[in-house]
Amino acid sequence: MRRLGLLKNIQLTVSGCLGPCDVPNVVLVSTAGQNVWLGSIDGFDYYREIIDWAVRSKAAGRALPLSKDLLKHRLDPFREIAAR
Repeated sequence: MRRLGLLKNIQLTVSGCLGPCDVPNVVLVSTAGQNVWLGSIDGFDYYREIIDWAVRSKAAGRALPLSKDLLKHRLDPFREIAAR
């Protein structure tokens, strides 16, 4: 992220549990317009795709849509709570 000059525009934080621990390898992509939760991001290519998205978004000056491939992993961690 630092080498690509993204730190002032896009933050990547690796942490422990983000909440929905029943789903492995959860990623939260937060932009000014939305939060997108992705689950089961289990390969280096997915992380590379997120970095590529960040680079393209920085160049565009706005958060671009995530790819269809990443959006296949979209999850709603609060869906079950809201349904009760």
